[in-house]
Amino acid sequence: MSDIFSKRLNQALLDLGLSQNPDLVRKLLDYINQLQRWNRTYNLTALRDPDQMLVQHIFDSLSIVRPFQQYLDSAPQIAQKSVRIVDVGSGAGLPGVVLAASCSTWNITCIDAVEKKMAFVRQMVGVLSLPNLSAMHVRVEQQEPMQADIVVSRAFSSLLDFVNLAGRHVRPGGRIAAMKGKVPDMEIAALQSESNWQVERIESLTVPELEAQRCLVWLVQQG
Repeated sequence: MSDIFSKRLNQALLDLGLSQNPDLVRKLLDYINQLQRWNRTYNLTALRDPDQMLVQHIFDSLSIVRPFQQYLDSAPQIAQKSVRIVDVGSGAGLPGVVLAASCSTWNITCIDAVEKKMAFVRQMVGVLSLPNLSAMHVRVEQQEPMQADIVVSRAFSSLLDFVNLAGRHVRPGGRIAAMKGKVPDMEIAALQSESNWQVERIESLTVPELEAQRCLVWLVQQG
């Protein structure tokens, strides 16, 4: 990757209020390289252009790191050295790989029903030296409850489907965090009328170099 990509990534970290960590920059650029290489054979993502990957995959995933840090810091019941985050419908490891690279004390599990995608994530554990990352090839609704502090998804499904499929993996007092584009008003209405999950808050996300709207919908179970 060129120095230009490194500069853009460092600027994005600055814009997002994250520390400019040379090791993190190296790992994320290596991840893009690996994604391009595997994509030629396995079609892991529809994006082919590394420039688009940088913005729409890496910057987009980085945009939730600080919100996650703030939530975890405000939750005294969570032991900071044993944070468990489950990335549902992870695909090629987004946002899971980026989260694992960003914070070594977060234990990230990526789940996806497509084996080749989880094989790629398992490969990234070694290539990027991420011992806090793991991958599971399984349908999320068939997996035993995982007691996660946060279950996250990036455009995985509607909010109602998300809680129905993955809500069982959230530990008592934990949260679901759904990455969305525009605020999904119709999905929220369906969720709140047809489940015992409620919207706790909606955070607006600013993704560097991206004009499109992004938000993070935090969900909490009632009762």
